[in-house]
Amino acid sequence: MLVRGAEGLLADRAIDRLIGLAKAADPGVEVTRFDADQYTPGALGVLTSPSLFAEDKVLVVDGLERGTEELLAEATTYLGSPAPGVVMVLRYATGQRGKKLLDALKAAKVPVVACDAITSDSDKTAFVGAELRRAGRRADGQAVRALVDAVGSDLRELAAACSQLVADTTGLIGADVIERYYGGRIEATGFRVADAAVAGQAGEAVALLRHALATGVDPVPMVAALAMKLRTLAKVGAVRSKGQGALRDLGLAPWQVDRAMKELRRWTPEGLATAISAVAQADAEVKGESRDPRFAVERAVLRVAQASGS
Repeated sequence: MLVRGAEGLLADRAIDRLIGLAKAADPGVEVTRFDADQYTPGALGVLTSPSLFAEDKVLVVDGLERGTEELLAEATTYLGSPAPGVVMVLRYATGQRGKKLLDALKAAKVPVVACDAITSDSDKTAFVGAELRRAGRRADGQAVRALVDAVGSDLRELAAACSQLVADTTGLIGADVIERYYGGRIEATGFRVADAAVAGQAGEAVALLRHALATGVDPVPMVAALAMKLRTLAKVGAVRSKGQGALRDLGLAPWQVDRAMKELRRWTPEGLATAISAVAQADAEVKGESRDPRFAVERAVLRVAQASGS
């Protein structure tokens, strides 16, 4: 079995699931794990050889992309004649190392568990919904968005946050609950600043921005959040007259489309173009063209807020 992808949480869960299935079938199964970069030549043959009492085995190789040349060569050879009663799980994150072995695994049609990195907001909101459903709980759309805004940079943190909410609350999880638990973190995100700026709330947007910068947030992701927000508005604005089918083709979550439709009521095409230009200028400035990136992002926030409604 090949567990491949950069999302460590999903990979860990996949491996734990495979080990759990093996133990359910045979409680006495022998489980061995080792790091690929610590491999000792010849160890694969020893670990996969029949034991004295012929117990089944699960062998997990972590970090195959860091594997020694000996491991890659021996694993490729082993693939041609795998030992009976042994389940070998190869964990490969990213990269090109070990291409010969990866090609051999593909040719042998070895089962693959894909654990690709989750980066988009829509995928993160889907993950949060699935985490809560697994625990028998639900959250409304605003709460899910607020949680992703506050904790969404890391999947493990999102999973931990969901576990905390499940343990500490009851009933439907609303935005007020997220605000109570993660309000400080929400205020320090670019998304909250972007929401205020797009709504034309210049004072609130600047206050949130200054708080975020004071707590150590870098100006670059702040500008990125503004750009992402405006891109969403531009995408929805370009196809909203073409019907629901065109909106679905954007690949956005339904709540994102609904929110953008509401926000677009106060925007003209000219105002949106002005705001996008201001953010493009700020993007260049915070990445080296300005001596004061903090001033650059604050000016962009003000220009976006002023363009709203114009």
